[in-house]
Amino acid sequence: MKEWIRRVVGAEKKHIGLYLQALVKWLALAAVTGGICGAVGAAFHIGIHTAEVLRGTYPWLLWCLPLAGLLIVGFYKLTRTEGQGTNNVIDVVRLGKGLPLLLLPAIFVGTVLTHLCGGSAGREGAALQMGGTIGYHVGGVFRLDDRDMRTATMVGMAAFFTALFGTPLAATVFAMMVISIGVFYHAAFLPCLTASLVAYGVSGLMGVAPTRFTVAAPDLDAVTLLKVAVLAALCAVVSILFCQTIHFAERKMVKWIPNAWLRAAAGGLAVIALTLLVGNRDYNGAGMDIVTRAVEEGQAHPAAFLLKILFTAVTLSAGFKGGEVVPSFFVGATFGCVAGPLLGLPAGFAAALGLVAVFCGAVNCPVASILLSVELFGDGGLLYFAVACGVSYLLSGYSGLYSSQTILYSKLKAQYINVHTNAHHAGALPEEGKTGSPSSGEEASENA
Repeated sequence: MKEWIRRVVGAEKKHIGLYLQALVKWLALAAVTGGICGAVGAAFHIGIHTAEVLRGTYPWLLWCLPLAGLLIVGFYKLTRTEGQGTNNVIDVVRLGKGLPLLLLPAIFVGTVLTHLCGGSAGREGAALQMGGTIGYHVGGVFRLDDRDMRTATMVGMAAFFTALFGTPLAATVFAMMVISIGVFYHAAFLPCLTASLVAYGVSGLMGVAPTRFTVAAPDLDAVTLLKVAVLAALCAVVSILFCQTIHFAERKMVKWIPNAWLRAAAGGLAVIALTLLVGNRDYNGAGMDIVTRAVEEGQAHPAAFLLKILFTAVTLSAGFKGGEVVPSFFVGATFGCVAGPLLGLPAGFAAALGLVAVFCGAVNCPVASILLSVELFGDGGLLYFAVACGVSYLLSGYSGLYSSQTILYSKLKAQYINVHTNAHHAGALPEEGKTGSPSSGEEASENA
């Protein structure tokens, strides 16, 4: 009996030791990663803000956009990071592929140049790439194994996203869910959240204010819920249009202009021509001021969302750097601001709904989108935002910004399909060998 008790106690001590070891390991890695991402993210935020101020002060910088494109192509060739993007960061987590450290300065410089000269792009694509790169290489310093390196990459993604937007909870869940829709990487929750909180604190100390909007939500009632659902359905269509336009432009630009140098120069000239044709510069840069105007003042041009889609598609397909999430904010907010009042919804509130719903449809992350709505707008309209995210997620189908993202379960029924975003349609049969229970293979390993 005593021997049996001794064995049980010994086994429990061993198990407790493993958990404590894991706790210390992840807290240490999260603290280091969060600190680095917070500092670099704050510097990146300041760089983007400075670029936008300079562009506003010196309008002639727009004419330098083709030159900026050539510099970006040259810098990527010099650092041997050509073709690296957010899809590669997703592949690190899914498939264990590596990330070159030089991707960090490449995306930093490329995105700042894009914003400085008036390219239409966001920041978060750069955030995911830089954060993932930092997390991956910090994991290498900690001598993590293959599976833990994937978690370390997610930790960096969450931390850097937080450093830019000040949304630690949404960033944590987004980093954990955007890789494979249907899998929640529970083991990554504590390190991702810890790193996000550290990055949030560091970026705040360096003067980066979190992104917040002031918007009033109507009282909860059935009629308003129905109107919100209709608006969300329209936003799902807009998110499909946004994603498909981005991907179409990328394919066609590479086909029509195979040379990267010529493609960048031609894309820069095209953005200049579009700007002159429109007659204002609302669609250059990230456009967060336009988003704020739509949400807080209820004002947006009726065609603003379509023009932003066009400007962003031309910019990114030409090889300029940045991201698609802030443009999706712009597209959703301006569309909601215009469409909402037609349904009887307040313009500012509808803009907030549109922002979250289009983002949700584009990234296929409803839970992260709901949390984002709380951190951006407060919890006053939580149920409205939840309905908007649910409807948009379903009706956006298998379209999405990131082609390396996988959707493990059908949006129509509880069926394991494991398909890539943008490579599946409602009612289509899954690939051979990917039906049935995920008792083995990729999902089983991801859940382990």
